[in-house]
Amino acid sequence: MVADLCAGCGRPLPERTGRKGRSSLYCSAACRQKAYRERKGAGPGVEGLIEDIGRRVKELVPQPASVLYSGVTELSASVARLRRVARVARDSANDSVTHPPVTENAATADLVTENAVTADVVTEIRGAETVTEADFAALTESHRREIQVHCYRMTGSYDDAEDLVQETFLRAWRARDGFEGRAAARTWLYRIATNACLDFQRRTARRPQRYEPIPGMNHGTGEPPARITWLQPYPDEELPSAERQPEAAAVSRETLELVFLAAIQHLPPRQRAVLVLRDVLGLSAAETAEALGLTVASANSALQRARPTLRDHLPGPRADWRAAEPTEAQRAVLQAYMTAAEQLDFGAMTDLLDKDVRLTMPPNPFWFTGRDALVEFLRPTLDPASPMFFGHWRHLPARANGQLAAGGYVRRPGTAVYRAQVLDVLRFDADDRIVEITSFEPHLFPSFGLPLKL
Repeated sequence: MVADLCAGCGRPLPERTGRKGRSSLYCSAACRQKAYRERKGAGPGVEGLIEDIGRRVKELVPQPASVLYSGVTELSASVARLRRVARVARDSANDSVTHPPVTENAATADLVTENAVTADVVTEIRGAETVTEADFAALTESHRREIQVHCYRMTGSYDDAEDLVQETFLRAWRARDGFEGRAAARTWLYRIATNACLDFQRRTARRPQRYEPIPGMNHGTGEPPARITWLQPYPDEELPSAERQPEAAAVSRETLELVFLAAIQHLPPRQRAVLVLRDVLGLSAAETAEALGLTVASANSALQRARPTLRDHLPGPRADWRAAEPTEAQRAVLQAYMTAAEQLDFGAMTDLLDKDVRLTMPPNPFWFTGRDALVEFLRPTLDPASPMFFGHWRHLPARANGQLAAGGYVRRPGTAVYRAQVLDVLRFDADDRIVEITSFEPHLFPSFGLPLKL
């Protein structure tokens, strides 16, 4: 049989003995990066984005509905990107007033870790007299999503990741005259983002705690789970596909699952950074050490301490928690879950739950381990005759962190509008029963393409 060949260099691909999943198209990260750069190029500038929006507006037609929807979706994506570019340009322009360009002689903390970028990017972005804030924003925008994913992994919070992306771009703008051209723009931005996250974690000093019993509430017989009040979901639709990225690991859904995200929150910030840079992004020990201002020995030592701690906070072997692409059976369970809630069918809801199901509601203090405890909590809220009846439900399907989810809307007694109430992210066991529900507050619904009321 003829060996598969690398789509980049034409050399035979390495054997995949014992490995599952989709075959790689490239033999190395270098070939993948080269192919990505050839496909994507520098990306459209501001003028190109404006022209693209104008073209898409002219192409809109009202019928058929599917064509209109597709056209509006593509237009919305272009407008959203232009809006982000404009926001970064605005922030950069405002920042220039109070933070002039950092010179190579300036002894600032930013430049200690933010002084590397390729020579071609140096030519593009250094010097405000040749590059406008909008040009700089368009350049950084091409890396926005994977930098946002990186900040999300580091913090576990979607809101904080959004803020840290902006902080990363502002730091890059301030340091634009201090680049020395030793690394790629992508690596440079990762370096700045990582240090922005470390600074943020030093300010907040977050540490996971354990849930505590609430007087009068049956939480079940299991051990109280970790309580990570800042944990938030990440919308799958905002994830760039692996084919569009120079490193598939940068957007790997496996390392965005809530189980993994919750586990790495137990690591000290620097160990977390080393583990993400080495084991998720695939940087070398030398690159990781340089990014964090450590010696190679210190970086390796931090990684050796981080790995066993991570394993201790994961629920068994990876095969027990890793979620592959949702199956049709799991999609059917999701639909049954939504239908049971809408029909107030308590029995059907119970049948979908594993006996060891666990429910947490970050940042709220409620938690349950085991089906009996969860059923006892849900029963009065789904019973119209109970004084604790919460209301009538409707749901819309969603995807979060590579997992199936349901956006729940409730119409409280005496009202006529269904309002966003909760986003339930589901995890399934081997028998396609719901083994974990993580329920989040609804303020992130718009990020998932979900309305705030029905």
